[in-house]
Amino acid sequence: MSLPHLAVLLVAGLFILGPERLPQTAAWAGRALRQVREHATGAQQRLQEEFGDDLREPLEQLREPLQQLNALRNADPRRAVVNYLLDDRADSHSTTPRSSPRGLGSGEKPPFDADAT
Repeated sequence: MSLPHLAVLLVAGLFILGPERLPQTAAWAGRALRQVREHATGAQQRLQEEFGDDLREPLEQLREPLQQLNALRNADPRRAVVNYLLDDRADSHSTTPRSSPRGLGSGEKPPFDADAT
């Protein structure tokens, strides 16, 4: 919580509870929060003692598939098509020389048919 949020809560508490009961209520809320933290810490320690690393290993195995699923969730079909098309175009316009279908040499010119043009 930020400072403005706390100030709003303090002012609201002052109007709702009054100046007499506000300190008692704040002390009670602080004790309750402290107890919740202690219970959470104790439960975490007990789980760690009982399961140890037995629980950590399956969670680590699930991490990569969950990341893949998250990537699929954020996938955009348009972007996938554009990426596919651009990757395909980049492969077809590669800088490596290709052999001609007729087997022309590197310096040989293709045949020219004046009647066909």
